Amino acid sequence: MKRFAERFTQESRVSTFTPFVANPSPAVDAGRPGVALVSISRLQSLCEAVAPRYAGRAKFFTVREGYGAAVAALQAYVDAGSVDVVLSAGSNGAYLRENLSVPVVMVKVNGFDVLNAITRATATWPRARIGLVLHEAIAQELADLGPLLNVDLRQRAYRSIDEVRLAVDELAAQGCRVVVGAGMACDLAQQAGIESVFLYSLAAVEEAFERSVELARVSRQKESKRGRLNTIVAHLRDGVAAFDEAGQLEAVNPAMLELLGSGAKHEVPKGDEDTPARVARALAPLLRETRAADQPVDERIEQIGGRALIVNCVPIVEQGARAGFVVTAQDALVAQRIDRSLRTSQRPRHLVARHRLDDLIGASVALERVRRLARAGAAHDATVLLCGESGTGKELVAQGIHNASRRRGNPFVAFNCAALPEGLIESELFGHEEGAFTGARRGGKPGLFEIAHTGTIFLDEIGEMPAALQSRLLRVLQEREVMKLGAGRATPVDVRVIAATHRDLHALVEQGAFRADLYFRLNLLQIKLPPLRERRADIAPLARYLLERGALQYGLSAGALEQALTLLGPLFANYAWPGNVRELENLLARAAIYIGDVTREISGNLACDGLPDWQAVFPEFARISPAQVERLTQASQGSVRDSTAPRTTVSREDALHALEQSGGNRAAASRALGIGRTTLWRLLKG
Repeated sequence: MKRFAERFTQESRVSTFTPFVANPSPAVDAGRPGVALVSISRLQSLCEAVAPRYAGRAKFFTVREGYGAAVAALQAYVDAGSVDVVLSAGSNGAYLRENLSVPVVMVKVNGFDVLNAITRATATWPRARIGLVLHEAIAQELADLGPLLNVDLRQRAYRSIDEVRLAVDELAAQGCRVVVGAGMACDLAQQAGIESVFLYSLAAVEEAFERSVELARVSRQKESKRGRLNTIVAHLRDGVAAFDEAGQLEAVNPAMLELLGSGAKHEVPKGDEDTPARVARALAPLLRETRAADQPVDERIEQIGGRALIVNCVPIVEQGARAGFVVTAQDALVAQRIDRSLRTSQRPRHLVARHRLDDLIGASVALERVRRLARAGAAHDATVLLCGESGTGKELVAQGIHNASRRRGNPFVAFNCAALPEGLIESELFGHEEGAFTGARRGGKPGLFEIAHTGTIFLDEIGEMPAALQSRLLRVLQEREVMKLGAGRATPVDVRVIAATHRDLHALVEQGAFRADLYFRLNLLQIKLPPLRERRADIAPLARYLLERGALQYGLSAGALEQALTLLGPLFANYAWPGNVRELENLLARAAIYIGDVTREISGNLACDGLPDWQAVFPEFARISPAQVERLTQASQGSVRDSTAPRTTVSREDALHALEQSGGNRAAASRALGIGRTTLWRLLKG
């Protein structure tokens, strides 16, 4: 068809593109859509007759040209958006439909138009043989109706200009006196000396105009939405690229070009002809993976173009079938900054429960009882009272109960009842309205009970709550609603309460320092946490867990970790641990610091007099028996020296010589020998 079109173009007149209503300009008309009327025959006259009726709904352009010449004349206006729809007919319209990016509406010939044209031909030239020239296919029904209508009818179909000429010539050779067909067939028939009847009716042209104007209106709306969407995507900070099913790039925004250009915009310029290939090549692995797995790639970190990018690749599904892919990319550094900001402003630590019941380290009977009771309490929304000495892990258990309950994922709010003055405690727990008191926050403030809605509130040191607030807390527990300071009505809350104390609340009730009704309301499910001294079997594994958790922070090697555990072994078995787990954790941190430093000094071949005095570093050893201290000193010295060389026995003569060399300074002598002062004293005495 292109060959015939090129031949026709060479034979045709000079291309013309004239406006029918408005001045032709490549600029986009923001109001009426544009319709191009393309014809090289008699159809043009009908179009020009109908066009004024639709002037208020569309802007019309007349193109007296066809095929390749029409495409060349229209292309600039199509690219500029001035023409939204093309109206044409026959093979000319078919050619335009294949070579233009805008819709092409064809003037359709129906059976009534054909019969009407044949009737006019028979009325004008009775008993004349009639030739009918139709586009693409002949009408078999007309061939069957010919004898019934007493019409000698011959039909020919065409798809190109040459086929129109051939059809007219064949009909003329068969003795047809009249040709019924499109404008080109009529023109060729007249050139051959044959009468003609124009096939297209005014009604068919009007129907084509109606479809063209409506389609142009819808196309203009879609183009406007597409342009708005492209503008939005172009201003996104995230990179966006769209591909068809074959992996060909369809659209890409400037942010994606910058991300794929190693941070330098000039490396992948927007106007670069090779940009589609470069973008497709960079993102091809994501497309292949998504196509193979038929699953989207979500938040994958990839090194692309010299940057760490967070990428997503999602299939585009249209009418149940995959039609392409959308790839989005974000700079990982930007995501890190956003994450830090969110962690600071949106996710306060006191609203998140980080621990679970499995974080309770130990296998003692007492600790197993705590786990069992905590799991039972987590299955219900009943109030839990945690009792135990300071440092036994009451908040850890509270967080574990929250995470084991149906409220996990909702807020966990912790509040220490002994941390603030009485006036501030009331405002913090129950909130206040604007102007409730001097210094009240503008706009008011929600209380912690409201913030913990649908979650858990942990009231630590409940035994320290002032007596005046105990009644307000009791009402909240009974009515499940809070009254803000200065408010006129209560706010319902759905909160699970876990309280904790290191004091004997029963004794406080007897003394009148704690409300009995509040105590009985809190003491529904009581869990008593054992002190560390009552579960000594758990101390060693707990110490190992805590040291391993802090090994990276303190630079503690595996050997130094074992030395620290050996050094503190006597304390595990005999020390009272008044500070419980909190004291153990602090002591282990101290041991990790000193043991790590000493190990590094010895590995650097420094003198052994750099060894610390363990009793000075750990005054806790003074609270156990002297014999245990002596064994501790010997064990610590042996464990440290074994890290560099085999231990040698120190004799009394060695001790006397070292004391003489140090001028009678026993501390210096013990450091020179690599032994403790107690061992030096024993050698000198013996």
